Amino acid sequence: MSYAIIGFGNIGRALAKAFARKGIEVSVATTRDPESFASAAAAIGPTIIPKKLAEAVKADIVLLAVRFESHQDVAKALPSWQGKTIVDVTNAYGVSPEKLGGQPSSKAVAQAFAAGRLVKGFNHLAAAVLDQNPAVHGGRRVVFLASDDADAAAEIGALAEDLGFAPIKLGGLSEGGLLVQARGNSWGQLIFKDLVKFD
Repeated sequence: MSYAIIGFGNIGRALAKAFARKGIEVSVATTRDPESFASAAAAIGPTIIPKKLAEAVKADIVLLAVRFESHQDVAKALPSWQGKTIVDVTNAYGVSPEKLGGQPSSKAVAQAFAAGRLVKGFNHLAAAVLDQNPAVHGGRRVVFLASDDADAAAEIGALAEDLGFAPIKLGGLSEGGLLVQARGNSWGQLIFKDLVKFD
């Protein structure tokens, strides 16, 4: 299984650190030349591999950590997303519900990545929290997942476990997705809730 993080801002770097902590190789890409952020990637760890966008999107699982407005540009990087799982880590705060056609933000992202399998996840935590080790006082930091594809949700749940998080599935995008989305000037009820699960 191959992984890529698209976007290398605060959230992208926090995700890269989660992979690095577990020694899991992950490609990182932006619309910029990989050499422009190679030193920042190297500072996180040797398993963080800078690539061009066109190369990175060939991964089996792509974590979308870009500004919401940029998701369509990433979607155009591949002619087809068939067989790929996309993790929507974006937030559409400031994007009006009208612009989204009145639907959840992750539904709009899913339409851009047609044929791909979309899971909303890792987006409810602030970057500074996501950046921290998910092992907390003997428990694991919770990440919420929502998807209309049960197999894709299970796949990303397994990845979250591998990264040391405790995944909690919220159901479909129209139900659970609303709890962890930002849209217009509102935040879903679970956004910024930093929870720890004790097994």
